[in-house]
Formats: sequence, C-alpha cells, structure tokens
Amino acid sequence: MKNSKIKNIIFDLGDVILNIDVPVASKSFAELSGREQAEILELFSKNALFRQFETGELDEAGFRNYVRKILDFSDLSDEAIDTAWNSLLLDLPPERVELLQNLAKNYRLFLLSNTSSIHITQVNKILEASTGIEKLEDLFETVFLSYEMGLMKPDPRIYQKVLEQAGLKAEETLFLDDNLANIEAASKLGIDTIHVQKPVTILEYLKDYAV
Repeated sequence: MKNSKIKNIIFDLGDVILNIDVPVASKSFAELSGREQAEILELFSKNALFRQFETGELDEAGFRNYVRKILDFSDLSDEAIDTAWNSLLLDLPPERVELLQNLAKNYRLFLLSNTSSIHITQVNKILEASTGIEKLEDLFETVFLSYEMGLMKPDPRIYQKVLEQAGLKAEETLFLDDNLANIEAASKLGIDTIHVQKPVTILEYLKDYAV
C-alpha cells in the first residue's frame, strides 16, 4: 500500500535492481584455486575479505593481493580475480530501469549499496549493455556506496549519513532492500521500508508509486 507521506525512495542494488547470485563468486574462486567451495567461504569469512573491500579498507590492488595471499596462489591474474568476483552479478532487467525513470518524475531517488569498486565498474557495463544508460549516477540523484562511505549496512550510521547528506526526513523516505537486517536497521530510524523478496520484484512492490 502506498504511503502518501513518501517523497524520497532509496534503493539497494543487488537483488533489488540488479539480479545477483552471491554463492556463484565463492564457487568461481573454488574452481580457480582447486579448493572446495566451503573452504573458500571459510577462508574469506575468517579474513573478513568482503567487509574490508566493501568498506574501503582495501583498495582494488589490496583486495586482489589479499585474495592471492588467502588462497596461496601468487600467480592468479588481476583479470581472473575480477572475473571470479564479478561472477555473482547477473542481469539488470530493463523494465526495472524504466520504473526508476518513471518514479523519478515524482520522487527523489537514491541508491545505497554495500559494494566494491570492481563490482560497480561491472554493474555499469551491464547497465549500458541492457539499457544504453552509461552509469548508475544517471538514474539516481545520489549514489551512496559503502566502499566510498567507509560504512556498511546495517550499521545505523550509514542511514543517518544518507539522510543528513541528502537532506531527507526519515518519515518521508522509503527504503527497499532484500536483506532483512538492513530493513530492520532502517526501520528503527523511522524510515519506511519494503523487504524485497524474490520472486516478487520492485515492479510489483512499487506499482502504487508509479505514474
């Protein structure tokens, strides 16, 4: 049901706008290194690899070198690492972009994503191939990315920073995310939320907001 107070909509990226399959990345690294997928997941989790990269503690070179170190595979090329890392990124349905363009006529639109620079480069390639639009910044007033902000959802500070920087009132703002913890954290700050759960997409969730 439409909330008539809403003036601003903040979107997550993965599995909200762009389809993703997170386990594919660990599978790709397993195939690259000749290890079991479960071992890859344990190694990456134990070393907080993704968190470090997605909060900007590691830059691209640092991320790739850390992958080589963790996997004990010094000959792994930059391209091989990037390809494995990006393998979780799937497609971006054009109809979701059309919805965003429609919503932009009446709402201020923002993106808030836990992500990395390598992923964003690839997402922009997928976006252009799918729609002809060159970059995410062409769809949103501001694109808020965890690796640039030094914070990750569901840390309450990341939502507060978005509200403050964009000059938004929580009660006038709607946030869509596929992760329940992220939704709950935003709700506690007074932000209206929609928990996006496949197979339902933003086309259905936001049909009452579209023109």
